[in-house]
Amino acid sequence: MSAVRARREPASFRRCVVSEVEELSPRMLMIRLVGSELVGFTVDKPTASVRLLVPPSGEAELVLPTWNGNEFLDADGGRPTLRTFTPLRVDAGAGSLDLEIVRHGGGSVSSWAEQASPGDPAAISGPGRGYEVALEAPAFLLAGDETAIPAIAQLLGAIPAEIPVAVHIELTRPDAKLPLGEAANVSVHWHVAAPADAAGTRLIAAVRAAEIAPGTRIWAAGEAASVQAIRKHLFDDRAIPRDHASIRGYWKRRRG
Repeated sequence: MSAVRARREPASFRRCVVSEVEELSPRMLMIRLVGSELVGFTVDKPTASVRLLVPPSGEAELVLPTWNGNEFLDADGGRPTLRTFTPLRVDAGAGSLDLEIVRHGGGSVSSWAEQASPGDPAAISGPGRGYEVALEAPAFLLAGDETAIPAIAQLLGAIPAEIPVAVHIELTRPDAKLPLGEAANVSVHWHVAAPADAAGTRLIAAVRAAEIAPGTRIWAAGEAASVQAIRKHLFDDRAIPRDHASIRGYWKRRRG
């Protein structure tokens, strides 16, 4: 029986506390985290990720988990309350970091964010890999659901202003729109899902209908099954070169 190959251990957790909570829309909260351990924390590429660790539901104390070679686990062997997010704004000098968290009904970290108040403990590990913007690209296509809005906002700030960018974002409700600082060469299309739609239905349709000129770079993220369908369409149906597209599953739809 072959041995299980250990994964590379992620960066150590940095303790911090909540300093501010702001409602950006009925579907999105901004949580600002601060702390001396965040001083010097830097993110050098857009769409990078961080792990956010928060106390278990109903508990005030934050206990750091241990890496077992494959995942983080609590002392009792249970899984910690841990999710991955895009660090939207980072101030390494001030030791602060902003996260935007979608209000997923029933999600453990989403529930924590709903109840968070200044002084609440948390911890951050990262950053994970970011996206290398191809400055020679003739155009970009960015697609995602609400969880991808922070990353898309970062990409719009990193892509040169002269390059045309088409953005498609699926929302669960019309008032979930957020300002993206649209520029002259940026076209943003919001697709509001119907109540009966499976996650990603409108996003998949938008990508299928999009005009994609040769050489266009594509970035898409959202619910895992829906972006897998987008991946299949781009690579199998359109024969998009694999190094021209970055497709990421951010979350998984609950079954049943």
